[in-house]
Amino acid sequence: MASGNDMKSHWQLDPQLDFLNHGSFGAVPTVVLQVQQAFRDQLESDPIRFLAPERELEPKLDHVRGVLADLIGADDRDVAFVLNATDGVNAVLRSFPFANGDEIVVTNHGYNACINAAKFAAQRGGATVRVANVPFPIGDPAHVVDAIDDQLNDRTRLIMIDHITSPTGLVFPVAAVAELAKSRGIRVLVDGAHGPGMVPLDLRSLGVDYYTANHHKWLCAPKVSGFLWVHPQWQREVRPTIISHAANQPRPGRSQFLAEFDWKGTFDPTPILALPKAIEFLNSFYPGGLDQWMQVNRALAIDALGLLSSGLGIEVTTPPEMMGSLVTVPLPKPENANAGDVHQTLQSRLRQRYNIECPVFPGIQPGTYLLRIALQAYNDLEQVDRLVAALRDELDLS
Repeated sequence: MASGNDMKSHWQLDPQLDFLNHGSFGAVPTVVLQVQQAFRDQLESDPIRFLAPERELEPKLDHVRGVLADLIGADDRDVAFVLNATDGVNAVLRSFPFANGDEIVVTNHGYNACINAAKFAAQRGGATVRVANVPFPIGDPAHVVDAIDDQLNDRTRLIMIDHITSPTGLVFPVAAVAELAKSRGIRVLVDGAHGPGMVPLDLRSLGVDYYTANHHKWLCAPKVSGFLWVHPQWQREVRPTIISHAANQPRPGRSQFLAEFDWKGTFDPTPILALPKAIEFLNSFYPGGLDQWMQVNRALAIDALGLLSSGLGIEVTTPPEMMGSLVTVPLPKPENANAGDVHQTLQSRLRQRYNIECPVFPGIQPGTYLLRIALQAYNDLEQVDRLVAALRDELDLS
C-alpha cells in the first residue's frame, strides 16, 4: 500500500513546502499534466480539426462525459461541462425564473463567491436571500436541516447548499435537505466544489435538482475544469453564462442543454480531456480504487484533527459522518489581537516563517477565526506536527 512519502513523487510540489491547502486549487499529478500537454500538442497541430464541434471535439467531450457520469452516478445526457463550480452555480442562478418576492435560502457556511452570485441573481429578479445560521462547531447533522427549515416559507423557491463547506470542511446532509425541500416544492442547488474525489456520489438518487463541482480539486485534474448536472426536468431552462452559436444553431443528435454548454466560444478543452487520466491515476494505487483512496485521505484527516485538537487544546465535536478530507478548527485568539488582524496575518506568517501553506478564515461567529487544512495523498502527519508547533509558537501556547 502506498504511503504519503511514496505519493509525493507523483506531484511537482516544492519539496521544501508543507502544502496543506489542496482544497483551494488542487494540485495535478505529473502524469496528468503530461496527458494534457499531449492534447495541447494535438490541438496546435491542427486547431480546426481538434476544436470544431462538428469534427473531433464533440466525440472527445462525450468520451469524458461518459467516464465522469459513471463516476458520479449520472446519465451522460444530464452532465455539462463548466469552468468550475462557481461557473455552474452562476449558470443555474442566472437562468432561474425568479419573480418579485421570491426567496433563496443559503447558509452561513456557503462559499462567498456563490453567495455573491445568489445575491446578484436575486436582485435582478426581485427576490431576496435568506441565511440559515448553522452552528460551528456542530454536534449533529440534523442541526443543518433544522437551520434551513427555520428559514423556509411559502416564498422560498431555491435552497443553495454546499456538499462540503469551504470554510468549515463539513460534509452537509444533502439528501436530508433535498427530502425537506421536495416536501415543500422547493428546488435544491448543490455547490459540490469539493465533492467528487472526496466523497462517493450517486446523483441519480441524491434527490437534488442541480449539482455542480470541480475536477481540479479532489479529482486532481487540470484547473479550469468542472461539471454541472441538471435534472432533466430543468434542462430546457438552464443556459450557460456565455451565449454562443448553439442558441440558434442546434447540433444534430444533441440536446440544446449539451450543445450550448459544449461550445461557448473558443476555449482550451484540454483540462477536461485530461480528466479520465486523473481518474485512472486515482484508481491505480489501492485494491479498492478511488473509493479506498478517499477512505485513506479521510482517515488521514481524522488523525490530523486529533493532532490539532490535542496540540492546541481544542475540543472537537464534529460528528464522524460530517468529516471528509478537509479539517477546520477554531483557533484561540492571542491577547491584544482582534480576529481581523489575526486571520489576515497568520496565514502569511505560516508561509513566510515556516514554509506552511494553509488558509485562515474569519470565523462563523463574529470575533472568531478558523484554520483549515486539506489532506491529499501527498500529505503526511509529520507536516501536521510542524503546523501544530508553528501555531503554538505564533499563538503563544507553549
